[in-house]
Order: sequence, then C-alpha cells, then structure tokens
Amino acid sequence: MQPEFWHKKWESNQIGFHQPEVNPYLQRHWSNLAIPAQSRVLVPLCGKSLDLLWLAGQGYRVLGVELSEKAVEDFFREQQLQPQISGEGGFKVYRAGAIELRCGDFFALSTNDVADCTALYDRAALIALPAPMRERYAAHLLNILPTGLRGLLVTLDYDQAQMPGPPFAVTDAEVQRLFGGDWTVQALEEQNVLSESGKFLQAGVTRLEERAYRLAGQ
Repeated sequence: MQPEFWHKKWESNQIGFHQPEVNPYLQRHWSNLAIPAQSRVLVPLCGKSLDLLWLAGQGYRVLGVELSEKAVEDFFREQQLQPQISGEGGFKVYRAGAIELRCGDFFALSTNDVADCTALYDRAALIALPAPMRERYAAHLLNILPTGLRGLLVTLDYDQAQMPGPPFAVTDAEVQRLFGGDWTVQALEEQNVLSESGKFLQAGVTRLEERAYRLAGQ
C-alpha cells in the first residue's frame, strides 16, 4: 500500500473511515488508563479525527501523525484553529494550542520525536495497514516509544476473505502477537457492530467485531 493510495482517498473525499463524532471507546475507557493530565499522547495516522480535539479538551498534549496534508489542513480549518507551521526533519509541523500534527511518513518518526510521549491512542492506524505493514508498524512503535507507556487500541475483526481492506481485519491473536511480547495487552470491550456498518453488510460480510484494548509498556 503506497502513499498515493491515501492521498487519492483524501483528494477524492473517499473518507468513510473518518468518524463524524468522538470515538465512544475513547470516551468510555480513556479515564481508566489513569494517564496524568498534560501527558503527551501519540495518535498515529490521525487524519482529521475529532478525537484529537477531545483529548486536548481533557487536558492532554496531542501529537498526531498524518500522511495527507489535506487531512491536516482540513482539521485546523474545520476546527477554526490557526496553526503555526514549520518544518522539522522530514515533517511539516502544524501547531495550535495543545495540538501538534506532523504531516509526513509515520515510519520517519524517531525516538527523539516521541521522547516525551507517555500515552498512545490508535483508533485507525493498525486497521488501516495490510498485514506486512502492521508488522512494521508495531515494531516501529515498540522501537521508538518510551518504556512505561500506556494506551488505547481499537480494532476491527471480520472474515478478510469476504471483503478486502482497508479497514483490515485484525484478530485478537494478532494483537497479542504484535504487542504482547513487550507490552501488557488487556481486552476491555468487544462489540458486534455489523448492523451499524452498511459498507460491510453490502459486501456480504457476516461477522464484524470491534474491540478495545488497554496497552501498557513494561
């Protein structure tokens, strides 16, 4: 999956993955992670998610990473925020208040870039990637993030043979394999969301589970 794929999605407004409201798992479970206020939260492949604004509103500093410059610009325009823009390494950086969005390749993110991040929120990154890139994504996170990190991960699970991704199916076994060796992985909630997912129903998908996980670095 090449960057051009996502650029075309954003340019053509084919962004069914964008949620027009704050994610309910984030609202239900974030406080249970006991992450201190003013902590910095890494949000990979953040798009223009309203979750960024919610986290900032809860008193956190937010570091989003997004490939599409259109998505980043749309976020600040739609939220009526005026960002300061600069260049840092391979990223174009947009800052407004507690929110910083880095436009560029997530895999170019370095240990120094996330040195003060003590929390992670992934609602749309892992499931946006095909299997080989999920391996690379998890390895990169584990390599660059500080020890002791806590986070929330949201996944989808269905029969991949019934519909091609994205979003891709990620099983519980895969989550445990990708993250369980270095972090403690705890399943918090599982919901059957097939009846709410027209795209999946139309494709003939017969099972669709959404799961939320607590991640804790060791």
